[in-house]
Amino acid sequence: MQVLDGKIASAAIKEDLKTKIHILKQQGKRAPHLAAILIGHNPASETYVASKVKNCEAIGIESTLIRYEDTISEETLLREIHRLSGDNGVDGILVQLPLPAHISEEKVIYAIPPEKDVDGFHPVNVGRMVLGMPAFVSATPYGILLLMQHYHIDTAGKNVVVVGRSNIVGTPISILLSRNNPMGNATVTLCHSKTRNLKEVCKGADILIAAIGRPNFVTEDMVADQAVVIDVGINRVPDSSKKSGFALKGDVDFDQVAPKCSYISPVPGGVGLMTIAALLMNTYHAFTQKDAVPS
Repeated sequence: MQVLDGKIASAAIKEDLKTKIHILKQQGKRAPHLAAILIGHNPASETYVASKVKNCEAIGIESTLIRYEDTISEETLLREIHRLSGDNGVDGILVQLPLPAHISEEKVIYAIPPEKDVDGFHPVNVGRMVLGMPAFVSATPYGILLLMQHYHIDTAGKNVVVVGRSNIVGTPISILLSRNNPMGNATVTLCHSKTRNLKEVCKGADILIAAIGRPNFVTEDMVADQAVVIDVGINRVPDSSKKSGFALKGDVDFDQVAPKCSYISPVPGGVGLMTIAALLMNTYHAFTQKDAVPS
């Protein structure tokens, strides 16, 4: 069993980006610029955004963090997004989700221009991705592909089972892995709460991707011998032994499942780190390919 170490894979990606950005600066060009909007004080969102900003700074990407209280009006937020959209010095825009209940997530996603949508949520980017056209791919599915690519996981002709059909992870990764490209050509089954005989379906997978948002949902009896298991779940579970009062658990029961696998990603230290690396990649491409939506 080999651990798919997101720390190692993301470090390699960030080092490559750092070199490319250094070359841009040597050529007299500015650095790519990511603008992040954070609303309220959700602890998870605070952590995610702080990590994104820190990683930008580490590789030379300029970052701007714009904070608002959760009482901000939808109109004010949309006005700020419009301002950033028209700023030629800003290459990527992200608005950290979730949003307060009085703000339409759909309106916010639509407001970000596809060419600055480094989160890959805009319908134009989703549609282009479905059609196999150049597009920004949402960061977690893109991160999964980058992780498998780093460890030379072959997907061609493999049976892939994705557990979870969210628009952010499950659905896009199922499409990407089925496409005719070097990190695709798999036969993909997308499972969800209505799937019959889920255990048997999962056990038929060469590659199992768990993205259902339930801690330790995937157990040893759901996994085939020598399967590749990608755990996307990041679940906060109460733990009085931790200073924070909680522990992070994946969707996979790692201790049970790992001995059966050829490869498995841990939580933390797996896909989460790759999600940030993928966001950095998207931001770099947003800067270098101004005239087209990059792949």
